[in-house]
Amino acid sequence: MHIVLAIILIGLGGNQGWLLSARAEGQEPFYIRVVDEETGRSIPLVELETVNNVLYVTDSAGLSAIWEPGLMGKQVYFQVRSHGYEFPEDGFGYRGIRAVLVPGDSIRIEMRRLNVAERLYRVTGQGIYRDSVIRGDPVPIVEPLLNGGVFGQDSVVNAIYRGQLYWFWGDTNRASYPLGNFAVAGAVSRLPAEGGLDPSLGVDLIYFLDEEGFARKMCPIEGPGPVWTWGLMVMEHEGRERLLCYYERMESLAVCLEQGIAIWNDEREIFEKTREFPLDAPLHPLGHPIRIQAEEEEWFYFPDPYPSIRVRARMEEILDSFRYQAYTCFREGSRWSEDDPPLERDENGALLWGWKADTPDVPFQRWRTLVEKGLVNPDERWPKLVDVETGEQVLAHRGSICWNDYRNKWIMITVQAGGRSNLGEVWYAEADELLGPWSMARRIVTHDRYSFYNVKQHPYFDQGNGRLVYFEGTYTSSFSGNDKKTPRYDYNQIMYRLDLDDPRLELRDLERDK
Repeated sequence: MHIVLAIILIGLGGNQGWLLSARAEGQEPFYIRVVDEETGRSIPLVELETVNNVLYVTDSAGLSAIWEPGLMGKQVYFQVRSHGYEFPEDGFGYRGIRAVLVPGDSIRIEMRRLNVAERLYRVTGQGIYRDSVIRGDPVPIVEPLLNGGVFGQDSVVNAIYRGQLYWFWGDTNRASYPLGNFAVAGAVSRLPAEGGLDPSLGVDLIYFLDEEGFARKMCPIEGPGPVWTWGLMVMEHEGRERLLCYYERMESLAVCLEQGIAIWNDEREIFEKTREFPLDAPLHPLGHPIRIQAEEEEWFYFPDPYPSIRVRARMEEILDSFRYQAYTCFREGSRWSEDDPPLERDENGALLWGWKADTPDVPFQRWRTLVEKGLVNPDERWPKLVDVETGEQVLAHRGSICWNDYRNKWIMITVQAGGRSNLGEVWYAEADELLGPWSMARRIVTHDRYSFYNVKQHPYFDQGNGRLVYFEGTYTSSFSGNDKKTPRYDYNQIMYRLDLDDPRLELRDLERDK
């Protein structure tokens, strides 16, 4: 047993040499498992910090393996904290536990969940079940330590294609150097109904690898700058199923060098550039598309987070940037100008919102500019999402919309720009129609000075006819103002589950209740 574990621990890195020497002496770490007091389920991403600031973080099974030479056998205090969870406070205001670190022993502690949604596990990165492997516990996924050589991954898009779930991410970190894959990483997994894991347990990702065993480039667009993909579309064309995406090659977060549409090559297993769009084209696929019947035609709608961009589900129109439409208040055929925004109003001064081809949409950044310049009233916004508890406006950043059979409504899960933690607050909203009205929202996940952006629902993981909803996002200190990065978790994807039977998700009308 010790020999096997020692081999595994070598794979965890040279900084775990103390564990090898401990096992050679017949000793074991001390273990702390943290669980949700209501459900009994283990809680990942719980920080356990000693008085001298040594930090341990629970793995995806809620377990932390602790070995501190000089402290084994002694009583040690650990501060206990986790985003959206709470540990009881003592008489001095401290929240923590004292434990005697007996090698091989363990304790179980409980935390109260404040979040409406439940944190389940980390999807990507190194050491997802590190502490469980150290202990020798069974784990649900095939690659619990280092899958595809991936240390961190940004912003997921995925879709069902040819019977499998295809996953793609942006910038991907590796172990051997600070610079990794900046031309999209990819993987496949089996759907739960086709032999894949129960989504409450995890996702078994099979990465597309290069010759070194690292997640290889899936969208190798020539030229400098990282490549990102959005708007993953699956459609029938010329008698076969095709997988398309929007790509952008970036100079920086705000400057795009090239954009267009790429199509998946099944033989080469990469996206190939098919059509480049003009850089001044105002519209293109974004976010996570929905394919629906509207106006007696098939359309792709692109919520980001609102469904404000669409295109007919025809190959020739998807490849033509001028055929995309925006639900917008700008003049048709105009271009965005911060100095002279092309607003369109009727004879009474009301903004003219409607579907307009080849016309800029109104994402939150542009709307904020219009408000700051005094050119619009905040109440003129389509739509106006407000906090169901306070009535304060929620400036939605990005997210996804899916039809939910259990609620018999469209449901949105989105991130707030600003808020308590910038890009770290996740909200739930619902509407009878895709275009809304989207009005009331409930905060379902919160973070303490940490971002959790680009959240994505996974409707193919729904359980209980849609009562249990799964979503993930990118957990990162970026944009949060927090320079303390959580070891292993930072810049990775974390899965949450939302129970739509939770009474806190009753979205009442504040004006009506008055």
